[in-house]
Amino acid sequence: MAKRNILKFGDPTLRMTSREVSEITPRIITLLDDMIETMRAAGGCGLAAPQVGVLRRIAVIEVDEGTVYELINPRIISFAGEQREQEGCLSNPGEFGITKRPKVVVVRALNRNGEEYELRGTDLLARAICHECDHLDGKLYTDVQIKRG
Repeated sequence: MAKRNILKFGDPTLRMTSREVSEITPRIITLLDDMIETMRAAGGCGLAAPQVGVLRRIAVIEVDEGTVYELINPRIISFAGEQREQEGCLSNPGEFGITKRPKVVVVRALNRNGEEYELRGTDLLARAICHECDHLDGKLYTDVQIKRG
């Protein structure tokens, strides 16, 4: 595993749309492992592949220590409710804003073994799922920010 550099706001890669993963190769597994190490080293609860310069539809999330969700080709399939909370980003360290996100989200994705699964998240996990999926489409939390925190 290796810690990767996290791109900062202003880097044009963060505004690009990521490509689907067609095959889970050893390089994809290495990327997942590196992303987890990078996210933890930076003190974050989520990281998307574009943030480390890789335009692939991959994200990792860890809102509860020791429980990592690996999302390959994630698609949000349902959402409900609303939450307005402070949100930040490892690509914009030290900055925060209040965003409006769903309170509950269900995402369908593949795991590192290529198995499809669904993950239901509420509160922080729902917010993290939305945040990381947005990164895969070239969107940043500042695009849904309702006020600076």
